[in-house]
Amino acid sequence: MPEVNTDLTDMIRNVMPFATFLDLKFVESSKERVIGLAEWTPEKTTTGGVIHGGYLMGCVDAIGAVLAFNNLPEGASGTTTIESKTNFFRAVRAGLIQFRSTPVHTGRTTSVIQTDVLDDREALICRTTQTQLVLTR
Repeated sequence: MPEVNTDLTDMIRNVMPFATFLDLKFVESSKERVIGLAEWTPEKTTTGGVIHGGYLMGCVDAIGAVLAFNNLPEGASGTTTIESKTNFFRAVRAGLIQFRSTPVHTGRTTSVIQTDVLDDREALICRTTQTQLVLTR
């Protein structure tokens, strides 16, 4: 698994307090991709010790928003999610979870972001495609 960038994590958590609540850590952040990490803990689970899908979707939305923000056009002030679709493929019962966001489309009014969520063996847990609206002042 990649190594956490503590300076980047602190910076993103200061701008987006929800990332702290989710206990997200960040590895890298650029226009091409954002990589984040989270750890399985009992507080993040549903029945049977499986990580809750809503927790994963919250993490995906936060990490995808960072990537959309990195790709804002000149004069834009931020983004907001207007659509999100997730396909789940396997359960997570332990370990480190990796989130890899990449742009599908970055435009003047919207960005489409794809995020793959992987377990510590790099097996695909779920894939999300989200659309972020570009906000202007």
